[in-house]
Amino acid sequence: MGNGKVIVSQFVTLDGVVEAPDGWAFRFGPKRVAGDDFKLGSILDTGVLLVGRTTWEVFSRRWPNRSDEFANTMNRIRKVVVSRSAPALDAWSNSSLLDGELVAGVADLTREQDVVVFGSASVVHALAAADAVDEYRLLVIPTALGAGERLFVAPVDLQLTSIEKVGEALLARYDRTARA
Repeated sequence: MGNGKVIVSQFVTLDGVVEAPDGWAFRFGPKRVAGDDFKLGSILDTGVLLVGRTTWEVFSRRWPNRSDEFANTMNRIRKVVVSRSAPALDAWSNSSLLDGELVAGVADLTREQDVVVFGSASVVHALAAADAVDEYRLLVIPTALGAGERLFVAPVDLQLTSIEKVGEALLARYDRTARA
């Protein structure tokens, strides 16, 4: 990859489920999506948001209709959509399709900026399988579901870099361990 990092930002349950966060991540109130709980800060001003088509469709219905400071940031950031089909991208400003194959396209993006992946489990799984994720920022919601799509589908070694309480959740930041 380039100079930028690939940062995966995910809502996750205590038992590792990432599927359908609208059904469980917001049990503690709508503030869960009202600000920068993933502590991305200036990365949201200089980086690019990478999402799969389904996540983009959900976000494109949610963010353009809001005008708070964080929504303005989400609406302003460059968005790159991973999709085999060509959805109409005019519903959310600064959106474009990823050119070419996922891993190569992300490598091109990281040559100049950080890439933040929100949601989009299939995109995360493909990037993780290619050892292309540099950092995970996991907002761990205090609930366990017992079933559902998991964030990690293969073994991975990570190093905890920080953990902090964010409302009722914990923000755990992990870097991948050095490669052999």
